[in-house]
Amino acid sequence: MSLTLHAHPLASFCWKVLIGLYENAIPFENVLVDLGDPTAREAFLKLSPMGKMPALRDDARGETVIETTIILDYLDAHYLGRVRFTPANLDFAWRMRFWDRFFDNYVQTPMQKIVADRLRPPEAKDGFGVDEAYGQLAQACDHLESVLADGRSWMCGDFGLADCAAFPALFYADKVQPFEGRWRLCGEYLQRLKDRPSVQRVLTEAEPFFKFFPEG
Repeated sequence: MSLTLHAHPLASFCWKVLIGLYENAIPFENVLVDLGDPTAREAFLKLSPMGKMPALRDDARGETVIETTIILDYLDAHYLGRVRFTPANLDFAWRMRFWDRFFDNYVQTPMQKIVADRLRPPEAKDGFGVDEAYGQLAQACDHLESVLADGRSWMCGDFGLADCAAFPALFYADKVQPFEGRWRLCGEYLQRLKDRPSVQRVLTEAEPFFKFFPEG
């Protein structure tokens, strides 16, 4: 098999790429990365020097691709399927890329700050940083709520790159700062994403690992 995805089933950024692979039924081998194992960590760092997951290896083309947006760009370029993640039309493309960046930078980043702090020992916790992250996350959800009020189903017309980014970001954001009662449209968009078979498959694979998610 040409493609191998080195990832972890609980990692939100890995979900973004898995959704894309499943949307287009692209054959690949899914290799679970255990960064806690020194041997596995050393092997993974040869693929992804910064230690960030996921990493996509394409043996047929002799390429290793890291960073989720770039991986989906790579799939558009060399394994194009039913879903084109970024539209060919340049005006549609920059809008799709904006929302991809929005979910990665303004939803994922503060959400991960909050989750990471839960894993810290008491003496290392960053209360100020967590409060700031909650504020940033709320600001992002307020903006998304206002945009979704126009009745759109997906962020940029057809399902694409932005929606692949949206699901993992919103799924975990809803766990740290629930949408119910405050961001109704965000919750409805999250449910539409959950209803896609690709997303259901990702959730099924991740389910055995949810016990490791640090609740607040």
